Amino acid sequence: MAVVTVTKANFEEVVLRSDKPVLVDFWAPWCGPCKAQGPVVDALSEETEKAVFAKVNVDENMELAQQFQVANIPTLLVFEGGQVVKKQIGFADKEHLKGLLGL
Repeated sequence: MAVVTVTKANFEEVVLRSDKPVLVDFWAPWCGPCKAQGPVVDALSEETEKAVFAKVNVDENMELAQQFQVANIPTLLVFEGGQVVKKQIGFADKEHLKGLLGL
């Protein structure tokens, strides 16, 4: 399953209304650790359909970053039932992400 680009316009539909866990990667194009994190999220998204994988560009969606108190990037939030249930600040390898998602 491909990673979904999320904005304020589709956040509720993609993240909050999902019947699967959703891993949201808050990132920015100028962020070195984000550039390393992106391919890990992409690879995991191709391995499983048990979760939804989404990315939020904080430069283009500051309101979402502020709403979820994202002060450092990359920040990865796991949503279940429309609520944040886990948070990871900084780079995480694939095995750690699987653990966050219960895979």
